[in-house]
Amino acid sequence: MPAVSKGDGMRGLAVFISDIRNCKSKEAEIKRINKELANIRSKFKGDKALDGYSKKKYVCKLLFIFLLGHDIDFGHMEAVNLLSSNKYTEKQIGYLFISVLVNSNSELIRLINNAIKNDLSSRNPTFMCLALHCIANVGSREMAEAFAGEIPRILVAGDTMDSVKQSAALCLLRLYKTSPDLVLMGEWTSRVVHLLNDQHMGVVTAAISLITCLSQKNPDEFKTCVSLAVSRLSRIVSSASTDLQDYTYYFVPAPWLSCKLLRLLQCYPPPEDGAVKGRLVECLETILNKAQEPPKSKKVQHSNAKNAILFEAISLIIHYDSEPNLLVRACNQLGQFLQHRETNLRYLALESMCTLASSEFSHEAVKTHIETVINALKTERDVSVRQRAADLLYAMCDRSNAKQIVAEMLSYLETADYSIREEMVLKVAILAEKYAVDYSWYVDTILNLIRIAGDYVSEEVWYRVIQIVINRDDVQGYAAKTVFEALQAPACHENMVKVGGYILGEFGNLIAGDPRSSPLVQFNLLHSKFHLCSVPTRALLLSAYIKFINLFPETKSTIQEVLRSDSQIRNSDVELQQRAVEYLKLSSIASTDVLATVLEEMPPFPERESSILAKLKKKKGPGAVSVNELEEGKREGGELNGGGERGGDGSAIAASNASTPSPSADLLGLRTGPPVTAAAPSAGSLLVDVFSEAGVNDDGFLRDLEPPTESSDSLLAEGPGDSDSAPPSVVSEDPATPLPESNELLNKFVCKNNGVLFENQLLQIGIKSEYRQNLGRMYLFYGNKTSVQFVTFTTTVTCPGELQSQLNVQSKTVEPLIEGGAQVQQVINIECLTDFTDAPLLNIKFRYGGALQNLTLKLPVTINKFFQPTEMASHDFFQRWKQLSQPQQEAQKIFKANNAMDTEVLKAKLLGLGMALLENVDPNPENFVCAGVIQTKAQQVGSLLRLEPNAQAQSGEQMYRLTVRSSKDTVSKRLCELLAEQF
Repeated sequence: MPAVSKGDGMRGLAVFISDIRNCKSKEAEIKRINKELANIRSKFKGDKALDGYSKKKYVCKLLFIFLLGHDIDFGHMEAVNLLSSNKYTEKQIGYLFISVLVNSNSELIRLINNAIKNDLSSRNPTFMCLALHCIANVGSREMAEAFAGEIPRILVAGDTMDSVKQSAALCLLRLYKTSPDLVLMGEWTSRVVHLLNDQHMGVVTAAISLITCLSQKNPDEFKTCVSLAVSRLSRIVSSASTDLQDYTYYFVPAPWLSCKLLRLLQCYPPPEDGAVKGRLVECLETILNKAQEPPKSKKVQHSNAKNAILFEAISLIIHYDSEPNLLVRACNQLGQFLQHRETNLRYLALESMCTLASSEFSHEAVKTHIETVINALKTERDVSVRQRAADLLYAMCDRSNAKQIVAEMLSYLETADYSIREEMVLKVAILAEKYAVDYSWYVDTILNLIRIAGDYVSEEVWYRVIQIVINRDDVQGYAAKTVFEALQAPACHENMVKVGGYILGEFGNLIAGDPRSSPLVQFNLLHSKFHLCSVPTRALLLSAYIKFINLFPETKSTIQEVLRSDSQIRNSDVELQQRAVEYLKLSSIASTDVLATVLEEMPPFPERESSILAKLKKKKGPGAVSVNELEEGKREGGELNGGGERGGDGSAIAASNASTPSPSADLLGLRTGPPVTAAAPSAGSLLVDVFSEAGVNDDGFLRDLEPPTESSDSLLAEGPGDSDSAPPSVVSEDPATPLPESNELLNKFVCKNNGVLFENQLLQIGIKSEYRQNLGRMYLFYGNKTSVQFVTFTTTVTCPGELQSQLNVQSKTVEPLIEGGAQVQQVINIECLTDFTDAPLLNIKFRYGGALQNLTLKLPVTINKFFQPTEMASHDFFQRWKQLSQPQQEAQKIFKANNAMDTEVLKAKLLGLGMALLENVDPNPENFVCAGVIQTKAQQVGSLLRLEPNAQAQSGEQMYRLTVRSSKDTVSKRLCELLAEQF
């Protein structure tokens, strides 16, 4: 850059700045500025033409005034005029003014662009750099449109000077970040990649920043950069500090370039070429070896540069996760940093080891440092380091060390910082559940957790312990005894009262034989806590009292006195008042048998993903749990997965169906259907069906159009009945051609709205949908089952052929990047215009490890989803049946039964179809008849259905005859086709 001559000192500017600094008050400063602005305005408007020096001086003053916080509304044209000067200092001030004060909507932008074009074509490297800096500083879309095609040419031109190449690379990076659609490399791709071989290290350093950004968005186009990056990295790592003297920083050769090269390699999977991979492994080993060498300087800059390269190398080793030797060496190196005197190094080591702990190759090596990590948790002064230590303990935990780690985390909780207590509580609860060898230890751990950190124990935690106790007969007595003893403490947390009330209300009879825990003692103990609790807890205790009347008739009079007291039946809270009145009346008029039926013991909860896991997965960071980690933990943890959320605190739902809904009446937070009492599926896999067959409550569609929250986190799940039909890992070559098994997947959702639509080794797609009249809303959940992020993730929903005029489908865009183990949600709105037979197509494209994945599925949108059930009497049904007697209005099919004839299963499927199942209508009680109206925007199509099972057919096989009659022939045929595949 040219030196500024002595005459360019601009004495007038120096005097003005001195005057401003000498002002005694704000008013004096404003007065001096206004005087100067008036002088500059008069100079610009005067008849005498100003020379370049004067323009530069006055523009500088305007720039200084602007930086002081005052508005500048003139002088822009003079700054633009400075761009045409041949003097460096004048041109520099002009570009500086434009970069700071001219916005992209300015009328002068065309003049500015012309001046920039002139400088870019001038071949004067100084002027070219000034122009490129201005483009990068403004970085507007207009700049990108004007120069996105010119800058790559300058970057790769053979006669461009190195300093200009550096500026061009960084300028292009800036434009790509602001307007990626306008910066198209195309023919320049290979030549830009080959800048990694440039002789000038500055050019390589600037180019690699550009290439890394481009590779993240278009990895396939730039995959040739891997071999060049490895080659350049090898030359740097193997060189001595004297070889790269100009780029050596405190005896470390080119540390910034080394870090950028290692970061670029993390955009790609391990090289397939054996020679390239071997060379890269050699580089990584060299970096690890150099970390063991004595430092060449005691200055902190030397260790910072050296450790920066080391940590990027370890990140690359973790990313590849394919070299056991390197992973173990990296773990050992990080282990040395755990006791380093530098806090930042300890933090980074703990953070990296959290990731290493999830690798099968290095997990055991990480576990050897458990004592050091526990010591860090207890003694570290920095809370962020203690939090990383807690994260690492969580990550390294397995069945062999679970009790030790949980005990240490519980011990730390008593003195833990308030900011991390809630997350610590969640992790302790998850580890206790995941690795429990016996359930008594699990119960003890959770109750101890509530005792130590009750204020930070979320509802999910105590819900979960109740679910597990209810699902395990062998722990119920121990749980009742333990909570009874815990409640005897003079002061116990309200969450403990909730757990105690629920468990004693269900299983207090298991400890009632001991005089020390007789029914009245249990009741008096619970009631002694009543006046100290909040309204939701009091509501739960009232439900426990009515349960006591069923379990222990001898307590009836005592409990009725409590319910009859004015503090209950005249309570200011309507929920408590209503419960007291209804429970009192129920206990007074109901017989023993009725009472036993209404207040029977809660049935086991269906197996679902733990809500605690779902909550922790929402927390981003090293402590978050990946899908793969959860699956692995589930395999190790056996079947300790007590069940998922369900609606109603069993004590109140059965007793008070008409009760006003309130948070206290819904113990486990879900109100979307009746309790599911079906047998719980196997717990052999964490991926369990998060949806019941009951479907979605229609009333919720118009009442609440917000996306689901609780259940959406559990959608990375597969029903046990679906596991054997999981699609193979194949994708269709043509985006318009659905997968061969698309029809089979579609048929699975004819009679249900929720479940897993598709799953392979990489991706899982969950679906939850709801329909009302001719409108529908569908939530799709895309789950990344791998530890590698999906990039350029795009989805497209299309309606082929005539379906465009039959369905109106609108989909929201989905996040383009899905982290490993994470999931994203997409909302699709559907409007049925008229009846249809085809299904919309869902095309999904993303890149995994550089490879393009492309698959097309059929969305499970079928005509029956728009049914409105219609109740009809027998006379009305057969009258309407006769009216639909024209041949084209009827579709009939006789087919063999695919499954055993089960009346309840048949009823459930017919109800799932969307029609009303009419009882006592058909003269033959074994037949099923249904009625409904399909709602479309154009018309309503009435439909009747009759299903006749024949278990004793002449062929010896079970047969069905299905007859569908509709006011429109296409509807009858389509419904018959869909239903014939369901039985």
